[in-house]
Amino acid sequence: MGAALVALVLVVAFSAFGRSLGIVPASSQPAYLSRLLDDSRVHTIDIQMADWDGFVGLASEESYTYCDLVVDGERFEGAGIRVKGNNSRTLVREYGLERYSLKVEFDHFQEGASYHGLDKLSLDASFQDNSYLKNYIAYDMMEYMGVPSPACSFAWITVNSEPWGLYLAVEEPEESFARRHFGPNHGALYKPDYRRLSDENADVALRYIGDDPGMYPGIIQKQKTPSDDADHQRLIESLQVLATGDDLEEVVMIDEVLRYFVVQSFVVNLDSYLGPTGHNYLLYEENGRVALLPWDYNLAFATYTLGMPDAENNPLKYVNMPIDTPAPGSVMFERPLYHQLMQYGDSFAEYYRLYEEFLSGYFESGKFEAEVARTVELISPYVERDPTAFCSYEDFKTGVEAFALFCELRAKSVQGQLEGAVPSSYAEQENGEGSLIAVDGLWLPDMGEIADLEDGVH
Repeated sequence: MGAALVALVLVVAFSAFGRSLGIVPASSQPAYLSRLLDDSRVHTIDIQMADWDGFVGLASEESYTYCDLVVDGERFEGAGIRVKGNNSRTLVREYGLERYSLKVEFDHFQEGASYHGLDKLSLDASFQDNSYLKNYIAYDMMEYMGVPSPACSFAWITVNSEPWGLYLAVEEPEESFARRHFGPNHGALYKPDYRRLSDENADVALRYIGDDPGMYPGIIQKQKTPSDDADHQRLIESLQVLATGDDLEEVVMIDEVLRYFVVQSFVVNLDSYLGPTGHNYLLYEENGRVALLPWDYNLAFATYTLGMPDAENNPLKYVNMPIDTPAPGSVMFERPLYHQLMQYGDSFAEYYRLYEEFLSGYFESGKFEAEVARTVELISPYVERDPTAFCSYEDFKTGVEAFALFCELRAKSVQGQLEGAVPSSYAEQENGEGSLIAVDGLWLPDMGEIADLEDGVH
């Protein structure tokens, strides 16, 4: 009995203080990180399915189909696979193409099955991303700033041993992700999403709208880990406090959220919490405190509007997107987690300090340039022979140049905004205050646009 009590005390002590002392629990280093999600090389995944053509033909359905997978030569039988995406899935089908992004669920047909501890995986097709870099580099930026992020790596996909294309394998934010970042006693993880874009979607914007959990379907019905009534009530109480703007440290993981907003505002992702759609983020809640985590950046780096009927190709505007108000007031006032936080205590000053840390460590140090060069060298041979690519190999090289140039110019603009030389709010820019960073030579569609689909498969 005495030994058991000592063991229990040690477990509690580790849970409470281990992370603050730099002790990493075993669950934070699962085996799949050193296998498929090791990003130092391109992996191989062979999807084995009797009727692949039939599967692709039913891409509009979200049901899982039985398949076997051979990952880096290792066989996994009985996984579930389905097509993923909303707008991208519709457009790929509309243009008569077959290169869909995919979801793989290792335990869908076999309870308890996994890939070395990984329960679910996304295979991203680089839709509207001629550089193949947007998601990968955005997650790398988030990870650099200490934001819990999905692990990812590039994978050469074959179907029944026939080449299909180069994809980005991404750890899905479910149980294995939550355990890795927050330990076995993790909180609740959600992936908020709107019902229809034309709806108000106040819950997805994290606005308090009442005490009834039924008023928050865009969050609660999108749970990625099991949650119960107590979890839902605690989350709603957090949103109620957030609405007042008072005592935010009690309901917001302030440092974590500020770090997230640094990168989120830098990458100019309008298809996100800071954009008109308000989605494409993960919401983590533990003990009544919330944080935002990154998800889905294929339309970031100012390319979201290139898929709209009224596409806005304005590199000067987006390179100089203000960091104080990274969206118009009509959006900002409806995003309380940003709006309230930036007015709370010294949060705004800390946001600037973290931005300086990001720019100096990620750009001025040469890390960004080195990571792009390393990744391009790694994936270029695969892109060159990608049979289902949305763009040609020459378009890929042009896309990489445009991506790198956008990020370098964006870093200059943000540095100027931090120093007061470049206007850092919408109001200042509309009034013509200060001067903007010039964008000569930058053409946003080079990074990928819907028009690329018209050329079909290269």
